[in-house]
Amino acid sequence: MNFSNLSVIYINCSLKKSPQISHTETLMKVSQNILKKENVVYETIRLIDEEVAVGIYPDMTEHGYHKDAWPEIFEKIMAADILIVGTPIWLGEKSSEAQKLIERLYAMSSKTNDKGQYIFYGKVGGCMITGNEDGVKHCAMGILYALQHVGYSIPPQADSGWIGKVGPGPSYGDTEWKDEKLNIPVGFDSDFTNRNTTFMTYNLLHLAKMLKENKGYSSYGNSREKWDDGTHWAFENPEYR
Repeated sequence: MNFSNLSVIYINCSLKKSPQISHTETLMKVSQNILKKENVVYETIRLIDEEVAVGIYPDMTEHGYHKDAWPEIFEKIMAADILIVGTPIWLGEKSSEAQKLIERLYAMSSKTNDKGQYIFYGKVGGCMITGNEDGVKHCAMGILYALQHVGYSIPPQADSGWIGKVGPGPSYGDTEWKDEKLNIPVGFDSDFTNRNTTFMTYNLLHLAKMLKENKGYSSYGNSREKWDDGTHWAFENPEYR
């Protein structure tokens, strides 16, 4: 398979500013190592490092904020074929930065492409979760639902994650809690996490490749533009009038 014409953007929704170590980003590197092998271009943005305003409009400087980095980030998201959202778990939920990302994506979802479809049609989404408490599937459920709702396509096994034992303890990639037998950072030996991360990465690539080669989805029956101008297929059938 040749995936070299694809591009991926990882948005890390850690609550830690750079240069602090992000365990979520450490897990993301497992996926990124696969992309390196497949000659796929990728970029990582740590959202908390950017001055992204809170809100549900495309540019919040038009709504009282002095600065909003979102328009520039949105351009990078639109340039990528695949979006992977990474988040830690806090109180069983995705981070506040992840929620802000979803709200800003939602703000753009009414825009349309050159087929009159919603703007994220033809793009593929997935997520990666880390923590030392329960909640991987719960967080993935919310993130993946939100991504498909705004127009992203979600392949099988589109999430991966790692959690330690319940309660205070190590996070993914911690070196001070090394496995005594293997002498490697915590979590690196998790076959479950490594397998799911590998499957997620390749499934995202496979779907993105198929969509790109077919120039996205046909606009038959799903074009906002055709719906608004009255040429939607439903209006051609008297039953629906």
